[in-house]
Amino acid sequence: MARIRYVAIGDSFTEGVGDERPDGSVRGWADLVAQGLADSTGEPVEYANLAIRGRLLNAILAEQLEPAIALGPTLLSFNGGGNDMLRPGTNMASIIAATEVALERVTRAGITPLLLAGANPTAGLPNGASVSKKGAELTRAAGAVAERIGVPFSDNWHDAELALSQYWSLDRLHLAPVGHHRVAANVLRTLGHDAPADWELTAGPRAAPTARDQLQYTRVHVLPWIGRRLTGRSSGDGRSAKYPRFVTIEPRNLSA
Repeated sequence: MARIRYVAIGDSFTEGVGDERPDGSVRGWADLVAQGLADSTGEPVEYANLAIRGRLLNAILAEQLEPAIALGPTLLSFNGGGNDMLRPGTNMASIIAATEVALERVTRAGITPLLLAGANPTAGLPNGASVSKKGAELTRAAGAVAERIGVPFSDNWHDAELALSQYWSLDRLHLAPVGHHRVAANVLRTLGHDAPADWELTAGPRAAPTARDQLQYTRVHVLPWIGRRLTGRSSGDGRSAKYPRFVTIEPRNLSA
């Protein structure tokens, strides 16, 4: 069997924000999927990740799609549109049309595309109901596109467990480590593999935030986000891909 060459493109969700290592670097579900594929097949996996936090869908496609294809992967995962949804006046039809064009481009290149819907963070977000409505619409439309083209689709938006607060980091917008593990397990299942037995996929309930917690959350996370929007800045400004070239992920011996 040919070695799996896996490339991931997207924004902070795919980069792995919220699943930080002690040195400040991020891991995330895509890294975990690469490890899970290596563990499941017993073979090394070549893995690259071009995702950069803060990117809108058009930027993901303009900056990451062709470099990802040029690497010659056998599998390319794609998620985008989450940052677009957080902004008013989201053109949902445009997002879906661009997604379909991207998937068809990957398929024509002889690469297996994998489409993901991100998890639903909206229970803890200001104006969450409006974003939730857009997210549900985008997920339904993305699923229809994937079915029409014949593309594997991992629907994390409708994973009710993932919507609970304990799966999210303190900014309430990015998954915590256990959330990234659960998404990775969902993706592996979509690809026909089991999650490694040593993964933690569920978390106990988290206490409801106090008024003081809410004030701290607004000061530390909401106001800076608003400031970036007003000044046209992004959390990804000046950042580059963490794995722009393939790295080798070796299988682990979990029976030892």
